Amino acid sequence: MKPSRAAQALVAALALIACLAWAAEDDKGGGTPKNFGINDGSLPENPREYRRNGYDIYPTWPVSKELPNDVFTFARIRYNSAYGGRWSRGGGRQWSTDYPDSDLNMSYRLQQLTSLQVNPNGAIVDIIPEQMRHYPFLYMIEVGHISITDEEAKTMRDYMLNGGFIMVDDFWGTEAWENFEVALKQIWPDRKIEEIPLEHEIFHMVFPIKVKPQIPHIRYAEYVINQGITWEFDKPGSEHVHYRGIFDDKRRLMMVICWNTDTGEGWEQEGTDPWYFREFSEKYAYPLGINIIFYALTH
Repeated sequence: MKPSRAAQALVAALALIACLAWAAEDDKGGGTPKNFGINDGSLPENPREYRRNGYDIYPTWPVSKELPNDVFTFARIRYNSAYGGRWSRGGGRQWSTDYPDSDLNMSYRLQQLTSLQVNPNGAIVDIIPEQMRHYPFLYMIEVGHISITDEEAKTMRDYMLNGGFIMVDDFWGTEAWENFEVALKQIWPDRKIEEIPLEHEIFHMVFPIKVKPQIPHIRYAEYVINQGITWEFDKPGSEHVHYRGIFDDKRRLMMVICWNTDTGEGWEQEGTDPWYFREFSEKYAYPLGINIIFYALTH
């Protein structure tokens, strides 16, 4: 992952400022960011407790004692699905796919590779204004069977029009797109969905990305190696990757839709297989994620 020279200079300058701030802190530890997300007891506040047998494998780091909430928090949206609500998908939860691995790994890489001070825990939020308003960036995953109310659609629309940004990721095939498009029309009845060109700055904010990457689930890795197939061939219409978006009246991108690709898998599986990490996590998933987050924070 090699950023452009201009991006390197920017990151280095910001990193120096961050290092000076860190040097002034007490070395004995930091503060604890407040979790503004869901608090109904359904999930542990510390995501490292979500899978107790892996509690010690996730990195953590201190944040400022004086300003523990002055950090970037990777936050994902909890939503209802057409098949059984928030706790759907045969006992699983579509909104929680790859959680907490992808969220924790992405947060760690942001902390490691950029000057951002990052919440080591992340957050989960419902489609409620009071929860969403604390986060300039929100992540949604596996939206192929999402089901939202008109009130939730308005809440999401208002959030983005007021400056928020949503990244949609990891849904494959024509059927999933058509189902998600119903929700998109609820949220944006008067705005068009546009294909984002590779020349758009979101692909070049920090790391210059020269192709629109299609990142497969790791279970398809053997097909990549043997046949060069990076799509989920059991889902019709998944052959071609698309990055689509919704823009506001000033052409600020408010929502990026990563269809027929699985960026979060590249974050989640970084320690599973060295080949997969080199080919997809390091080369595409992390650079793209960092670019998208930096775009969200600077626009």
